[in-house]
Parts: sequence; C-alpha cells; structure tokens
Amino acid sequence: MLEDEKILALYWARDAAAIEETGAKYGERLLCLSSRMLHIREDAEECVNDTYLGAWNAIPPTWPAHFFAFLAKLCRNLACNRLDWLHAGKRHAEVVPLTEELAACVPGTDGAREQEMRELGVLLSAFLRSLPQESRLFFLRRYWFMDSVKDIAARYAVSESRVKTSLFRTRGKLRAYLEKEGVSV
Repeated sequence: MLEDEKILALYWARDAAAIEETGAKYGERLLCLSSRMLHIREDAEECVNDTYLGAWNAIPPTWPAHFFAFLAKLCRNLACNRLDWLHAGKRHAEVVPLTEELAACVPGTDGAREQEMRELGVLLSAFLRSLPQESRLFFLRRYWFMDSVKDIAARYAVSESRVKTSLFRTRGKLRAYLEKEGVSV
C-alpha cells in the first residue's frame, strides 16, 4: 500500500489510480464508519464511493495534512446527509441519543456563523488534547465514529460501566470548559 503522501500526489496529478489506492488503504475503515450510521450495506457503499468522488473534487486545491481524517469527515458528512434523506421527517433512533447526549454540552448551530463554528472547533480540539488518552479515545469512538458503548468496551477491554462513566464525566468537563471559555451552552 502506498503512503498517504504518494496517494495525495496521485490525486494532485489527477491520476485515477488515486481512488484505487485510497480504496485499498482506507476502504474498509470508511465502509465500517458509514455502515455504523446507515445500517444498509448498499447505502454505506454508495457513501464510500461518494467519499472518493468528494476527495477527487477537493484535491487539488486542498492538500490534507491528515488524509484519513479528511476522508472520514467527508464520509461521515455524506452518511449524515444520506441518513437525513432516507429518514426525512424522522431521525434514525441511534443517532438521536448521541445528539441529545452532546446537546447539553455544545451550543446549537442555528444561525451560527462559520467563524463561530471554527472557534468552537478550536476549543473542542484543545479540550480533547487536554484529556487523558483513554477518555479522549472513548469520547471520539462514541461521538465521532458512533461506536456503541458495548463496542468501545470490547475494543479497549474495559467494562461498559467504565465507558459510560468516562463519557458522562467527559461531557461534564466539556460543558464546564466551554462555559469557562465564554461559550454559552
């Protein structure tokens, strides 16, 4: 498998092999991410294919510093859009609890300007960097990758109770951190 820099160079050169190399290196991880949200393999596969198209259209002019994070963000956004489309007027039952858990910590985005969202992103990044590794991993697995508590516990060989407690405490710390930074929650 090629290194990320070489794959990005293929995109930059507009070589179609970039998509094949991206699929070989990250296809399964992207499919797993989209499948957790969509639960229908065909929709998840379509989302991954759309991720490749999105990468093709974005590179150039963008040269992502962290290629998988760039792809995962594209894939996750596409899966969310697909989920909205599939369930217009109603939300998928597993996504609602995750957004409700974080709603008490993070301000809403209604009418928020793009600059405010960037500033919030900087604050969230700083907050996550301040956490112990285990808490950070649990938080990211739950709220970015949408893993279940059971899956997180199995991945890190800990009890589900430990994961739940860590997530609860981390959400509380996040709320306090954002309030301290002047973000109204």
